[in-house]
Amino acid sequence: MKNSYTIQRNLLDGMEAFLRVAARRSFRAAAEDLGVTPSAVSQSVRALEDRMGVALLTRTTRSVGLTEAGQRLLDDAGPAFQSLAAAYDAARTFGDRPAGLLRINMPRATIPLVIEPVIASFCEQYPDVDVEIAGEDGLIDLAESGFDAGIRIGELLDADMVAVRLSDPFRYVLVAAPDYLARQGRPASLADLKTHDCLRMRYQSGVIAPWSFEDGNREVEVTIKGRLICNDVQTLHALARQGLGIAYVSEPLVAEHIGSGGLEILLEGRGSSSPGLFLHYPGRKQVAPKLRAFIDHLKLEIRSGRVNTLLKPQ
Repeated sequence: MKNSYTIQRNLLDGMEAFLRVAARRSFRAAAEDLGVTPSAVSQSVRALEDRMGVALLTRTTRSVGLTEAGQRLLDDAGPAFQSLAAAYDAARTFGDRPAGLLRINMPRATIPLVIEPVIASFCEQYPDVDVEIAGEDGLIDLAESGFDAGIRIGELLDADMVAVRLSDPFRYVLVAAPDYLARQGRPASLADLKTHDCLRMRYQSGVIAPWSFEDGNREVEVTIKGRLICNDVQTLHALARQGLGIAYVSEPLVAEHIGSGGLEILLEGRGSSSPGLFLHYPGRKQVAPKLRAFIDHLKLEIRSGRVNTLLKPQ
């Protein structure tokens, strides 16, 4: 059977005033401590007594004492109220300075590209911030999963997200290793892809990622086949480098391997384009200092060139 709990409204109203009077044994001294008038303190305590239906203080023209009920409330509520005040102050400090646990979700392949170059300097500059990095290729609800922010490509962002650009727009490219091309030949058209081993990726939803290309002013989707399917971008890149097939990937993530000759671009200029890479977070009026510090630090590191220059936004 489900229990029904009701929390009395305004339960703590007058509690601080009562505890201060009980500690100081004076309405005037309590009022000075609280920065209000003695009349305001008296009214607050009286309202608390009325709600509880019991006298808490004995009042004379010369002194203030505690009733048995007041002593019991002081003994039981005093330490609890102090703990509550301390917890309030501790939580409030998170709005004043970068501190606490910062949780960031992103595709695994972007971790070495974006996070590894900046994480050491960020942790050194902000010692009160703990950082949790979750590599996950599937799309998640940041708020529901308890993440402060995520990093994703622009076309995958929800409209209600606040997005901070981390890169220029980029293209998707078809790539393959030289030994694969030596064995299977180089496709001369999009139609030729149907006869090649294409490395496919399955989204967390279970859907196989489509291969979309630009054909003049329109976008076309090519049906592909392939023996290998994975759900991780880094694995996809590794399979391509091993010569196991053709992969369709974002150019910045394989630029190093293209430059070294480990991968070659096929049908150059036919891949679709992306708005770029973004850090995103749920829209709020106030951004937590820990997240603001990370955003500013990351943008500074990108502009300085300490992060891959392919990500440097204009």
